[in-house]
Order: sequence, then C-alpha cells, then structure tokens
Amino acid sequence: MTTTVGTSTVTPRTLWTLFEPLHSVTYFAPEATGAFEEAGLDGFWNGYFAGRAAPLGAVGAGAVTGAFCSYAPSMVAEAVPAVWEVVTPAEALDVRRRGARAALARLLTGLEAEAALAGELLAPAASAPDCAGRSLAAANAALLWPEDPLERLWHAATVLREHRGDGYVAAQVAADLDGCEILVLRAGIDLPRGELQPYRGWSDEEWAAAGRRLAGRGLLDADGRATAHGLRTHTEIEEATELAAARPWAGTDLAPLAGALLPLARAAARVLRFPNPMGLPDGTAG
Repeated sequence: MTTTVGTSTVTPRTLWTLFEPLHSVTYFAPEATGAFEEAGLDGFWNGYFAGRAAPLGAVGAGAVTGAFCSYAPSMVAEAVPAVWEVVTPAEALDVRRRGARAALARLLTGLEAEAALAGELLAPAASAPDCAGRSLAAANAALLWPEDPLERLWHAATVLREHRGDGYVAAQVAADLDGCEILVLRAGIDLPRGELQPYRGWSDEEWAAAGRRLAGRGLLDADGRATAHGLRTHTEIEEATELAAARPWAGTDLAPLAGALLPLARAAARVLRFPNPMGLPDGTAG
C-alpha cells in the first residue's frame, strides 16, 4: 500500500517513522524517565521494562524476553520480575501515561490542535488492528482509550508501533535469526554496534558467537560486514514487516495522515539521538 504526500511516497514504513518519535518520548524525554524514577524504579532499564511490559501483566523474564526479542535474557532478568515488587502493572501503566503526556505537552506546545487531529486520524487503525500473533500490540490495544487528546495520540502511536514491532519479530524468526543475530547483522549493514549491543545487554562473547553463526551461514564476511546474502536477508525481513504492517491502513488515505503527523514527529524527535537503537532514520521526521 502506498500513497503520496507532496512529491513523496507514503507507505506504512513512512508512517512508522512519523509515529515512532511520538511513542519514543516515553524512553527518552526527561519527563517520562523522571516519572518512573519518582515511582521508585531507579535506573533507566527498570522503568523501561516495567513500562513497556506492563500491558502484559505481572509477567516473568521469559515472557518479556520472548516478546521484546532482541534483549539478552540476562539483561531482562535483572529487571523482571523484580520491578513488580516496586510497582504493579496498573501503577506502571499510570506512570508511563503521565510521563508521556508531560513530555508531549512540552514538545508539542503550540501544536495542540494538530496533535488532537492526528490522534483522531490514527484512532481507526489503532482501535481494532488485527493482533493475531502480536502479543504486545494486543495487550496495548486492550487498554482503555484515554480521553485526553495528547494521551490518545500517544496511545494510538504505541499500539501501532508495537503492532509493527510484533510483525518484525515474526519476520525475523521466519528468517531463522535469534535476538542477538538480528542485531549483529544490522551492525554489519547500517547501524553502529555501539548503538545496539550495549542497549540490548549482549556480552562480547555472545556477540562474537552470533557473528560466527552468521558468517557460517554466509550472511557476514570476515570483517563483520553483511554479504550480498546478508543484505538480501535483511531486505526480505523488512519487506515481510512492511507487508504485515499494511493491514491496519487498508482503505486509508495515508497522505493526510502523514501530513498531520509530520510537524508532530519533528517536534518529538528533538529528544531522540541519531543513530538510535530503534533504527529510526535521521531526517525522516524532518
């Protein structure tokens, strides 16, 4: 599915680059990280795992590792299930909601009407997406819709980014890549290792072992760069992700939606760094 805005083609991936910055304030904006710290979740990762996993309930490390996919099991186990001794999932949901709203209120100052419109335009796709096989999307979609316009915008962006992320994990698994291997392959293409390995908790030994497995399959060369086979595998994963992400947008004119999201994405992207662990491209949001 494609459409155009101005002279640019709009695809589901284009929309991801526009709503991902809105969702990601919960990880990078000081209002959001500060809210988790005030709730007793000291350290960035305790807040991250509690906030993102909260829609699933008081799950253990195994469920979070499986759903999040690219995080080292040892890293997840350092936070989960211990975070549930500090906050309940319901409390974590409230903390992330308040933190995200405070962040967007600052970043989108002067764009309140645009934010409300974008939230309403996103709502149809985020209200009833097909969540078969998509645990994170389904858990977030099952939450009550907020009344506040900024909270509605953030909730819609969150459901849709988790929906796409679940599809990406499925495509990765279908390509026979584990959580570390997908990162090592990506580091051999376009993202710095320093933006991936430290933020996903893999040891040097685990990283090297994943590299050897990929090289043995012809996906990496001796210098750790993706081979033609590796590049093709990555492209196939991206294409499968895009196909799986298209269903929520069926029958939607994507151009007005992209136009509404663009100024909001530009504003929210001010708290991001480029490159980043999400792989969000620099300049996509302006």
